[in-house]
Amino acid sequence: MRSRVRAAGHAVHPILIVFPLGLLTTAVGFDVLYLITDRTSFAFTAAHLIAAGVLMGVVTAATGWLDWFLVTPRGTRARRIGLLHGLVNAVVLVLFAVSWALRLAETGWTPAWPALVAAWLGVLGGGLGGWLGGELVERLGISVEEGAHPDASSSLSGVAASGR
Repeated sequence: MRSRVRAAGHAVHPILIVFPLGLLTTAVGFDVLYLITDRTSFAFTAAHLIAAGVLMGVVTAATGWLDWFLVTPRGTRARRIGLLHGLVNAVVLVLFAVSWALRLAETGWTPAWPALVAAWLGVLGGGLGGWLGGELVERLGISVEEGAHPDASSSLSGVAASGR
């Protein structure tokens, strides 16, 4: 079931997902550094990373929802897992958006405990959402090129993956 949202021969969603995951996870790392060192520059950086991660998450989610709607067959386990994957990741974005909003009210954007807890729950949810995404691709074959195999030609070649 080939993705409909594509660029240079590949599905866009798995290309984009590294950005929100990387930004949001790194933000939590900067929160930990802030807690260890009490340096406000780490908290300030975490807030900016969260803002960028949430924005990229919205763009990434849009590509995922389009693929879910256009590609995933109705009435299948893949459709149900895809919906759960999308909902879990939507909750992740909300948790991080709440964390960011709570920081804005603080001097120097230093996070109070509710902001930290929201971000940490967001990272845990991101792990679950990522696992569900892996289930969609690796187990259920969603967004995998028809006829894919270890010696398939480059996706830029214009030759179908099954062409040998």
